[in-house]
Amino acid sequence: IDAKAAILMDANTGEVIYQLNEHDRLAPASITKIMTMLLGVEALNSGRISLEDKVIISNHASRMGGSQVYLEAGETQTVEDLFRAIAIRSANDAAVALAEHIAGSEEIFVKMMNDKAKALGLENTHFSNASGLPSENHYVSAYDVALMSRELLKYPIVNEWLTTYMYDLKVGKNKNSIQTMVNTNRLVKEYEGTTGVKTGSTNEAGFCISASAKRGDLELIAVVLGAKTSQIRFDEAKRMLDYGFANYESVNIGKKGDIIATLPVEKGKLFEVDIMLERDSFVLLPKGESGSIEKKIILPDSIKSPMASGDVVGELVISLNGEEIDKVNLVVKSDVEKANLINILTRTIKSYFKGR
Repeated sequence: IDAKAAILMDANTGEVIYQLNEHDRLAPASITKIMTMLLGVEALNSGRISLEDKVIISNHASRMGGSQVYLEAGETQTVEDLFRAIAIRSANDAAVALAEHIAGSEEIFVKMMNDKAKALGLENTHFSNASGLPSENHYVSAYDVALMSRELLKYPIVNEWLTTYMYDLKVGKNKNSIQTMVNTNRLVKEYEGTTGVKTGSTNEAGFCISASAKRGDLELIAVVLGAKTSQIRFDEAKRMLDYGFANYESVNIGKKGDIIATLPVEKGKLFEVDIMLERDSFVLLPKGESGSIEKKIILPDSIKSPMASGDVVGELVISLNGEEIDKVNLVVKSDVEKANLINILTRTIKSYFKGR
């Protein structure tokens, strides 16, 4: 790959298909905003913010420069439109405005970014701002970008923003100016199945992209850092994606919530309870090898009350050619309360009459 660093990763499993200098620390430019958006959707998911929130643009945010939508200090924008400006235009002013709305200041938000990077195991990433403008001690690796992209793509709400090609945003205190935003990620129009994620470029970083695409159950993330031109980053991302889709397939073992078994309950208010998968399970395979997958369910004959929804009672073991490749917890679907005396008497009477 014609770039300083690159990686091709399976979004479902995190398995690496191709890598080039994947752990080198490099300037990320606006790929930084992947983490900004990730913290944003987490704040949405937790209820800390809402899409309808009105955000007053600070003087600090309005003076970001670089790629922007020319937000005016004192104007208001909704959280949703800030997300759109970040995802489509890669707007630095919108990124900082969102950061300030979530954390109170960009400095506190940057600490949140670094805390999240640590929690995700991003060993070669450190942020100094929320936008990606050149700054000391601000770097990522291709591998870390793929991991944070994978995390962002887990939230379906971002798909609309990341794949919108064009959007008109009214800006200014009187909303008398319209910014027609065109997605900086050309693959949205040029590559089948594109789902995201983000471009970036500065003199120091060169031209960068984290490109994701999905066909069937297979979703791939191709990261290119430090390409010499914009065209090269898009071409190299497409080459990696093409390679992945041509040579690999993602086999769906099961989805979170799938019912695997129903077990009887000892001394519980319920006679039986459903057992389900705790998370999705996929296996990445070279095309044509899916026939060698084996699945083994490990469960007790019954469970004892009380139990809470989500309690682990067993596991699903997935093997490929006799080698274990994944384990998924099997959990109780609903709460199982301990039976009281009346429950036990009622059950005994019903069993008696059933037996007659």
